[in-house]
Amino acid sequence: MAKMLLGEKVGMTQVFDAAGNCHAVTVIKLGPCHVLQVKTADKHGYDAIQIGYKDKAKKQANQAETGHAAKAGVAPKRFVREVRLASAEDKPLGDEIAAGTELNVSLFEGVKAVDVVGTMKGRGFSGVMKRHGFSGLETGHGVQRKHRAPGSIGPSQFPGHVRKNIRMNGQYGNSRKTSRNIKVYSIDVEQGTMLVEGAVPGYQGSFVLVRETKKRPRGWDKA
Repeated sequence: MAKMLLGEKVGMTQVFDAAGNCHAVTVIKLGPCHVLQVKTADKHGYDAIQIGYKDKAKKQANQAETGHAAKAGVAPKRFVREVRLASAEDKPLGDEIAAGTELNVSLFEGVKAVDVVGTMKGRGFSGVMKRHGFSGLETGHGVQRKHRAPGSIGPSQFPGHVRKNIRMNGQYGNSRKTSRNIKVYSIDVEQGTMLVEGAVPGYQGSFVLVRETKKRPRGWDKA
């Protein structure tokens, strides 16, 4: 099974290594997560485990969520995702996985790089300069007051309409994004945190999914 945990983005900071080099890192609070359900090929058609993160107050959970979590002996969860297993014999911790099993950040010990899946900050309806990085029109004499306009968006008589995939204004952000192959700087099992180099999608306090990456450049293990 690909190692995977749920957590939330705490924020960014900088740390210094033994040589005095500064590293910009993102702090991610990972786990503890609980296994809510174990799915098998015989009963559900595929092998998987369902994990949840962060307790939800019972008054905020509906009866289906409360009953589903009660079968595992845990409280309802705010963030729930499913992990596919290659087979029913997959054991991510070396033991039998059952409903109610707790998973923590120690699962990533020895992992050098991860993928982080999160939701981008929502920026609403944005123009082309903010959404696509257009430079805008010139501001000298003779230019109309359209400095942030996109300019020409289509051809003339043929084909007589705007082509597909033209970069224009519109909804920006608030979408799922995956940052792949991010280097793991350190793991603190006691605090339940992971430091990864660089930025990850989402705002402070947003939920993220962290999994061991399968995309590794040549010579990564020698670095």
